[in-house]
Amino acid sequence: MKILTCSAHLQQLEGILRKSLPIALPVFGAVLNINRGNPGQFEVLVDKWPEFGAVLARPSGEVATGFVGPWGHWEYWGWTWACWGHWEALQLDLWDIGVLGLALGMMGVGLGHWAHRKQGFGPAPGVRVGSLSPSHVDLLNDTWPYGGNARSRRFLAEILGRFPQVCLQDSSGQPLAWVLTDHFGTGTHSYTLPEHRRHGHMQVALTVAAQRAHARGFPTFG
Repeated sequence: MKILTCSAHLQQLEGILRKSLPIALPVFGAVLNINRGNPGQFEVLVDKWPEFGAVLARPSGEVATGFVGPWGHWEYWGWTWACWGHWEALQLDLWDIGVLGLALGMMGVGLGHWAHRKQGFGPAPGVRVGSLSPSHVDLLNDTWPYGGNARSRRFLAEILGRFPQVCLQDSSGQPLAWVLTDHFGTGTHSYTLPEHRRHGHMQVALTVAAQRAHARGFPTFG
């Protein structure tokens, strides 16, 4: 396959994939991130250019390992790939690689409503919109359904340091609820601490995350 390195070609690819949403979501979010500074240090491959039939997004220089999910993601705890196109062009025995994987939501799924909430919609008194810091990675690892081990901790630390995230904090700066995104612009870890639930915190966090993503050119669905 051919690695696309030309910025003009990557912009052209983004426009083509946008016209194929939501089917192209598994790889579209990665292309968006690449065209906006490439914080995940990804690369995009096509079977041919410009008349391509399949697109693959992967960490630069990496080789596929892990499990292919029904939407074209496959993962090995932090090294995440996505594929879109004619699957018959990519018959690489991917289904036989293994069963270790994550079921991540598509980019913006369920956020379409939040992206268009009124701008005046905000946090409750005493709650502010902030961000998580590297010191919170253990909290994230403990509360993530797929967490609790060293590999998940490395993955969460990576996306925490590289990709947009939203955190609602109390007056002392302690996290109450948060939304993390990943290499594909997907909502990876959204959580409200149990003692702070039923106060609408997640609605606010999702609204802020969706509006910020929308402002950066990321589509939202739902």
